[in-house]
Amino acid sequence: MSDIKLFSQSGSALTEIASSAAPLEKALQTTFEQNLETLLGVRFLASEYVTSTGGRMDTLGIDENGYPVIIEYKRERSENIINQGLFYLDWLMDHRGDFELLVRDKLGKQTADAIEWSAPRLICIASDFTKYDEHAIKQMSWNIELIRYRRFGNDLLLLDLLTTVSTKPVLVADTKTGKSQKYKTTAEYLTVAREELANLYSDLEAFMLGLGDDVVQKELQFYFAFKRIKNFACVEVKPQIGVIRVYLKITNDVMDVMWGYEEDFTRDETNVGHYGTGDLEVTLRSSEDLEKAKQFITHSYEAS
Repeated sequence: MSDIKLFSQSGSALTEIASSAAPLEKALQTTFEQNLETLLGVRFLASEYVTSTGGRMDTLGIDENGYPVIIEYKRERSENIINQGLFYLDWLMDHRGDFELLVRDKLGKQTADAIEWSAPRLICIASDFTKYDEHAIKQMSWNIELIRYRRFGNDLLLLDLLTTVSTKPVLVADTKTGKSQKYKTTAEYLTVAREELANLYSDLEAFMLGLGDDVVQKELQFYFAFKRIKNFACVEVKPQIGVIRVYLKITNDVMDVMWGYEEDFTRDETNVGHYGTGDLEVTLRSSEDLEKAKQFITHSYEAS
């Protein structure tokens, strides 16, 4: 991150803001935990969560797609938080009942019942990582993200998603029945969609993945999530009615000022229940609809 520079402007003069990548202190962990949804799209559950083996997970949460999230912070240069986090992921998968109980107590039964166990996440946060760290996680089958941080002055915090490893959904055993369940994926809905709809989704997917190297696609039971550090689009394929619905993080106020709503194309979904995240619903039926929707998708991506 040494090539990233930030400047303040006063008139025509630019002044570089000094940056710092000092080891992460407890106060910064507290700042993360108090702003997890803003920074990472994760709802906070617990700090320094003690496992049955005596270990302590730095931060425990659940993300906007229902995935359990373990966050580990690197405080010392020699600390191996990736290996430590992998140990905690193993523990979590063996103690899903404990996590579900924690979610139920903190966020309610509905959220606990919707936990997505197919790909729990490990987020490692540090002032820097080595090339060996980046290589190592690419050899692993877990859902791991490396995020670097840097402070600029006293008021600015920069997060840089360095590397992410996205796993395919895996079979998990239901904690109530003990039997393995195969979740019907959104990809299976595409297999029964007519060719025109499947091609439209392929064009949409290609556009969103092409927005930047930092875009990651997640396949869930009822929708595809496209994210950077946080979701910027959630996509449902509806072969029964021949449409694709895209949910974007654009508020009603922004829509009113910048574009306005168009009947049967865009709709305000604020406080309306649906799968995934996003306040704006965009309905796609044709390539012409996709062309019109690209401005909304790009706006949501840039704001995420």
